[in-house]
Amino acid sequence: MTEASKKAGRAGSPLRSLFGDYVELDGAGGAPQRYKIMAELEVDGRSYAVLQSDAMRKEGDIEVFRVAAGEAGSPQLETVEDDEEWENVAEAYDDLLFGSDERP
Repeated sequence: MTEASKKAGRAGSPLRSLFGDYVELDGAGGAPQRYKIMAELEVDGRSYAVLQSDAMRKEGDIEVFRVAAGEAGSPQLETVEDDEEWENVAEAYDDLLFGSDERP
């Protein structure tokens, strides 16, 4: 892993605590889209969620969202626009799934 601050798992998973294993987001045309919460990670001191819809699962794709505190402290998902930030989180997710060749 590139940073020691990468963490994952069910413990401390605010999205799963609130929504279970799935969350609904507005999709194309405003229609609700159901996503499975694949992981909640901390990378470089920021919280992220890796989500996947059924259609994305068929293609092996994921979506990365930043988890920020919304009103009343509830978690709010923000789109990750920066390619480098997205890639860092996707790499951390891959490390979680498949392990890392890097040694501390």
